[in-house]
Amino acid sequence: MNIAITGITGNMGQATLDALESAKNTDKIKLLCHSKKRMKKLLKKHKSLLHKIELTEGGVDDPEAVSKLVSDVGLVINMAAVIPPRSDQDPRAAIACNEIGADVVVSAIENIKENQPALIHISTLALYGNRSGAHPFARVGDPLLVSPFDIYSATKMRGEFRVMESDIQKWAVLRQTAMLHPQMLTDNVHDGLMFHTVYDAPLEWATAHDSGVLIKNIIESYANGTTPDKFWRRCFNISGGKQNRNYGINTFDDGFKVVGGGAKAFFKPWYNATRNFHGAWFLDGDELNDMFDFQSQSTDDYWREVFDAHPSFKLGKRVPKRVIGYFVVKRLLKDPNAPAYWAKNGDEARLIAYFGSRENYEKLKKADWTDIALPDRDGIKDLDDNAEPVYYGFDFTKSDADIDIGDLRSVAEAHGGKLVSADFERGDIYKKLEWQTQDGDTFIATPYTVLRGGHWYNETYRSNVWDFDRLSKKDKVFASVWYDSHGEDENYVYSLDGKFNAHARKFDESEI
Repeated sequence: MNIAITGITGNMGQATLDALESAKNTDKIKLLCHSKKRMKKLLKKHKSLLHKIELTEGGVDDPEAVSKLVSDVGLVINMAAVIPPRSDQDPRAAIACNEIGADVVVSAIENIKENQPALIHISTLALYGNRSGAHPFARVGDPLLVSPFDIYSATKMRGEFRVMESDIQKWAVLRQTAMLHPQMLTDNVHDGLMFHTVYDAPLEWATAHDSGVLIKNIIESYANGTTPDKFWRRCFNISGGKQNRNYGINTFDDGFKVVGGGAKAFFKPWYNATRNFHGAWFLDGDELNDMFDFQSQSTDDYWREVFDAHPSFKLGKRVPKRVIGYFVVKRLLKDPNAPAYWAKNGDEARLIAYFGSRENYEKLKKADWTDIALPDRDGIKDLDDNAEPVYYGFDFTKSDADIDIGDLRSVAEAHGGKLVSADFERGDIYKKLEWQTQDGDTFIATPYTVLRGGHWYNETYRSNVWDFDRLSKKDKVFASVWYDSHGEDENYVYSLDGKFNAHARKFDESEI
């Protein structure tokens, strides 16, 4: 079987190519080549695959290149993504790749009427937004509350919606969790992105290796004709398994232990955001593994491999911690992506989004670690569900075959809107229906996209406006999670203008 892959030079793409070294039943491997320099470097590592590889030059937002790429293949894997911190630094690139690129890929496949290839689209857990408090666990179907100013999440959400509402006969959306990859340590010392990680954020990691094996196993199963029918036209969370659950601060502890320290030795409480991140543990993280058996590495395995591959890191134990702290962490406080930079340069919008207010941020600057309630990693093993259930507006345990028009109406009303379409046959969850939001906007989506995918149309789908404070006043589904990290009295609309400057304005009662 011929396959086509985008995003092959990314961390997940490289891991996939590693895994394909041992793949069976793959004939031609067509790769989209956006960077000749990176592609040349990558292919040097995979000489055994060169006789199979065919390069198509162009970006994922280039219709001509993508049409050429997806022709004469049985399966397309769209891994192309512009992720943080690049998405923060170059939002237009994120829009071009994550949003426009997804549309181009979908359109190219839709245009193939005979022998249409199937599509595997890689999305992200970032769509769930900030998770903490009563709802550290997420599942596919939870409300999508992409964090304000996170252009990566917003564009990935729009791209995913396009896939799920497409006319492609066979598609699957895989939401990638936080991923441990070989370059993570070095990548995170060039930008203030590390300070976005909330210390008590729930994280369920997967390694790049395991993610690559997943894609390889999907390819092989499809080539063999053994892919379960229940895999298609559905969305899944890519998970590393229960053994890979921890909190944000634990990841810093694990990364710095090689130099004889932990997060408290190199960070201050005020360095990092207290909300507006993304991360979760998964209630449905075993579904993909049950089908494709890819989970093999733990976070301990990952760190062991990293430190074995970079023995020079261990020399850091001989260097004073204050020196490491300055060159690895403290100097990045001056980076435009760091909260300390926002505070110094008057970026009130981001301080509100990430801390609740400047006042909260300034209070945190006066605190030390003894003032901060940090989560206990050892206690994670005793947690298996949310303290409070997420509100879906219908009985989420119902089978797809039993979903009726009453369920659809109930969900729409829970969102503060209504179901416009009058006709629905029980269980026809892929029928395109018309819905109306609390603001009177109408949109078309299948019951699967809304009830099982968690999508509900709002301003974020058409522009860079995050309006969840206002929407949650009437939207019970959004409110059930949003208020874990936002006050019910908060009344901000967050937005990025045409130059991608951040804004936060208050709304009044007349706008609710």
